Amino acid sequence: MIYDLLANIVVLLHFGFIIFAVLGALLLVRWPRLVWLHLPTAIWAMAIEFYGGVCPLTPLENWLRFKAGLAGYDESFIEHYIAAIIYPGEITSSVKIMLGLGVLLINLALYARLIKLRRHG
Repeated sequence: MIYDLLANIVVLLHFGFIIFAVLGALLLVRWPRLVWLHLPTAIWAMAIEFYGGVCPLTPLENWLRFKAGLAGYDESFIEHYIAAIIYPGEITSSVKIMLGLGVLLINLALYARLIKLRRHG
C-alpha cells in the first residue's frame, strides 16, 4: 500500500516537473529568483527529449510499482501517461525532438517577454 502511494506521488511530482519545465517561466514575473531552479529544469527536460534519455523519476516510479506488486511500464513517462492524450500514435525520435523544441520555443518566448517587461517596467 505504501509503495503504491509513493508511486502515485512520484507521478504527481513528475507531472509537476514537466509543467514547471514548460511553463515555469510564468512564475518568474512574481518570483524572479526561481530562474535558478527553472532554467536547469527546462534544460534537463529538453535534453531528455533531444537525446532520448530517461528521467530518473520513471525508473523510480516503476520500482515502487514493482514493490507494490503492480506492473510497471517500459516506455517513458510522457509516452505512458501523456502521449495517449495529446498524440495518438507512436512517439518516434522525431516527435521527441519536436517536444524538446516545443519546450525550447515556449521558454524562449516567455523569457523574451520577461526581459521586455523588466526593461520597460
